[in-house]
Amino acid sequence: MGQASRHSGAGIPRIDWLGLDGLLVRFGDALSEPANRAALALRHAILREDWPGVEEVTGALVSTYLRFDALHVDADALRARLEDLVASRDWSGEPLPGGRRIWRVPAVFGGDLSPQLAEAAALAGVSPEQAVSEIAGKRLRVQTIGFAPGQPYLGELPAHWDIPRQTELTPRAEVGALVVAIRQLTLFSTAAPTGWRQVARTALRPFQPDRAEPFVLRPGDEVVFEPVDREVFERLQGDPQGGAVAEVLP
Repeated sequence: MGQASRHSGAGIPRIDWLGLDGLLVRFGDALSEPANRAALALRHAILREDWPGVEEVTGALVSTYLRFDALHVDADALRARLEDLVASRDWSGEPLPGGRRIWRVPAVFGGDLSPQLAEAAALAGVSPEQAVSEIAGKRLRVQTIGFAPGQPYLGELPAHWDIPRQTELTPRAEVGALVVAIRQLTLFSTAAPTGWRQVARTALRPFQPDRAEPFVLRPGDEVVFEPVDREVFERLQGDPQGGAVAEVLP
């Protein structure tokens, strides 16, 4: 593998080696809808073609990662095939993968289950009521799964939601906590500290290790949060799905 072949330049899309057995295709240096769409579409295309020797294909917010069997795959030939595929079309204009679902997820906005709603709303320059309307009234794409098993990053919110993370960590966000920062939401799949602000709570458990498909949400799915009161939330606590229902998008 020659040194000259190890970088494809600073342009976008850009292909880089990651170690001896990985390739990363970047569609942007910052999050955008077209870059996220491209990453999802390329991942789907490679999975559909089922390339020999490719052991993993995953997507991040604006990139697609391939891990291959370095002992049995010609890495330069694989890269050449990937370069041809990437150059074959404008991935930012490709349709999103088929089989995506839209999830309707009950969520409590207000009270002790959304302890930083008012603070987050103030940073976004809106009232708490408008914040709830903007978050709950929007179809949010699962842009990627990361940080913890099954944990979705959702977006994007309007530009005024480009609010910073906290300067100090919240010691613990519970499973099902909905937190916000930098125009994104994430739904906690495991209890963990966070620097994002909690604006709601759901009873959904995004990671269910006993299921045949442990990750409830998939990249490309869409989520709509539907406001409910505390009483409904308590009733849903015994349901791993937290009352969430899904239908396949056309």
